Amino acid sequence: MLPSPADLTYFLAIAQQGNLTHSAQRLGVSQPSLSLAMQRLEHCMGTPLFIRSRQGVKLTKAGERLLVETRALMSQWEELRQQAVDSMNEIQGRFSLGCHASVARYTLPLFLPSLLKLHPRLEINLVHDLSRNIAQRVQNLDLDLGVVVNPTSHADLVMKPLAKDVVTLWKSKALLNSDVLICEPSLLQTQALQPKLARAGIKFKRVIESANLEVISTLVASGAGMGILPGRVVEGAGGDLIRVRNAPVINDEIFLIYRTENRQVCTIQALSKAIQTGFSDSRR
Repeated sequence: MLPSPADLTYFLAIAQQGNLTHSAQRLGVSQPSLSLAMQRLEHCMGTPLFIRSRQGVKLTKAGERLLVETRALMSQWEELRQQAVDSMNEIQGRFSLGCHASVARYTLPLFLPSLLKLHPRLEINLVHDLSRNIAQRVQNLDLDLGVVVNPTSHADLVMKPLAKDVVTLWKSKALLNSDVLICEPSLLQTQALQPKLARAGIKFKRVIESANLEVISTLVASGAGMGILPGRVVEGAGGDLIRVRNAPVINDEIFLIYRTENRQVCTIQALSKAIQTGFSDSRR
């Protein structure tokens, strides 16, 4: 059994005063309550901590050792407490930000350079995964923030809209293989678009799959086939791609998400503001 913080605090006061009555007055508790607390502490330690006499109390050897360790423990606790307070009030420390690698390419340059310049004690750990996995990891406290596409609303999450996008079928003017589809099969947008393409009469004999949207964009630009891509990825790649006429579309919304309990954390709020400002400035 571990001793309670209150019992250790009482122990420090008695060790300093050397008198139960004076210690009780100083602590604002009754002397019987203080005596009971010390009995609990001695029971927890398994050995007497005080030698009691008419002149007051004196520490045993075990009590002297506990006094040294308790002072060190209280000092460490105060340091930890101050660090926790600082993390709430100062823009510093290590924080994790998750987003899909392709989203990161057009998102992070909007805010990260200036943010790191302004706050030299801030460290950012980047994690890349599918948006739905990033959202789950933020919800599970594995990540501090996420920039995600089409997240599902959740009571534990703050969700800040950042931008809109459109996912559809793209091709190059130099298209060589109109029967080839190039896509990222794990994306929900790809899974939703493929049957819509078939119903629209846009069918393919061959499919090339890639987990990298930039690779898909490059292959589409080379004329290797048509590709399912978000518009922002196409813009970021700088390729001369055009939307396929009459191809169905999926409308995307990009959000910043973090846990509701982080509303008061200064660094989280600074990151949130920087990300939202970065997106806002990019639309001007």
